[in-house]
Amino acid sequence: MTTVAAIDCGTNTIKLLIGDLPEVAVRESRMVRLGQGVDATGRLAPEALERAFAAIDEYAALIADHRAQRIRFCATSATRDAENAAEFTAGVRARLGIEPEVLSGDEEARLAFGGAVQGTDPQLEPVLVVDIGGGSTELILGERATGPRAAYSMDIGSVRLHERVMGDDPATPDQVSACVAAIDAALDDCPVDPAAAAAVIGIAGTITTVAAGVLGLPAYDRELIHGQVLDVDAVHRTVDDLVGATRDERLGLGYVHPGRADVIDAGALILSRVLRRTALPTMTVAETDILDGIAWSLVG
Repeated sequence: MTTVAAIDCGTNTIKLLIGDLPEVAVRESRMVRLGQGVDATGRLAPEALERAFAAIDEYAALIADHRAQRIRFCATSATRDAENAAEFTAGVRARLGIEPEVLSGDEEARLAFGGAVQGTDPQLEPVLVVDIGGGSTELILGERATGPRAAYSMDIGSVRLHERVMGDDPATPDQVSACVAAIDAALDDCPVDPAAAAAVIGIAGTITTVAAGVLGLPAYDRELIHGQVLDVDAVHRTVDDLVGATRDERLGLGYVHPGRADVIDAGALILSRVLRRTALPTMTVAETDILDGIAWSLVG
C-alpha cells in the first residue's frame, strides 16, 4: 500500500489527509485565515503567513510520522491573488520539500466534484456541487460517471464578502442587502445555472457548519453531518438565524468553529442564494471534498 498525504490550502482553512486509501489515518483542519486582508491589500499579511506556517509545521511532523510516500499541496484563491505569493511558496517548500500547486479552475473543479460524489450517492443527475470557500465559490455541474460537464469559480467567498460589506456585528439590514446583491450579481454572470441541477451536494466548512445548525447538533460532528439530506426551507431558516446573530452568539453555538464565527454570515448567504435558484426541496451535504479528490489523485 502507498501512504499519501494531501493538503488543501484555501483562503480560510488548511486541511490535511493522510492514509492508505480508502483507509484514512489522519484528517486535520486548521483555521489560519491565510486570505486575511488580501482583497484590500493584495498581499498575504505577515500574521497570516505566520499562522499558516505554524499549521504546515504541524502537518510536516504528521506526514513524517506516517511516512507518507506521496505528498501533494494544492493552494487556491488566496495564493492566486497575493502579490507576495512567492514568500508563501518558499515557506511551503522549506517545510515540506515539495512545490505547492496553484490549481487551475478546471483541475479544482474536477477534484472537488470527485471528492463530493465519491462520498455520497446522488440518485438524480446532473448533480450540482457547491463549494464555498473563503475567497471564492465554485459551482460544478456533472455526472458521477463522466465528471464535471461545466464549472465556474465566482470571485465571492465567506471571508472576501464579509470583509467587503458585512462590517457591523451583527450586519445591518443594508449590509445584508449589499451582500445579497453582490452574490446575485455573481450568479447572474455565472455560466453554470443552478436551475439545471437535479440534485445539489454542498461541501466545505461553511456548508457543513450550516448543516450542523439545521440538524440541531450540540457540537460539530462530521460523522453525523456527512451524507445528510437537508430540507432546503430549513437551510434558509438556519441561514437567517446565523446572519442575524452576533459573533458572540455564534460562538455560543457548539458547532461553529471560532475561526468561522465572524464570516459565516456571508458564506451562509451564498448558500442560500444559490439554493433559491433551484426548484429543489432538498440538498445533500458531504464531508468529502476537494481534499479527498487531491488524495485520490495520488493513488495509482
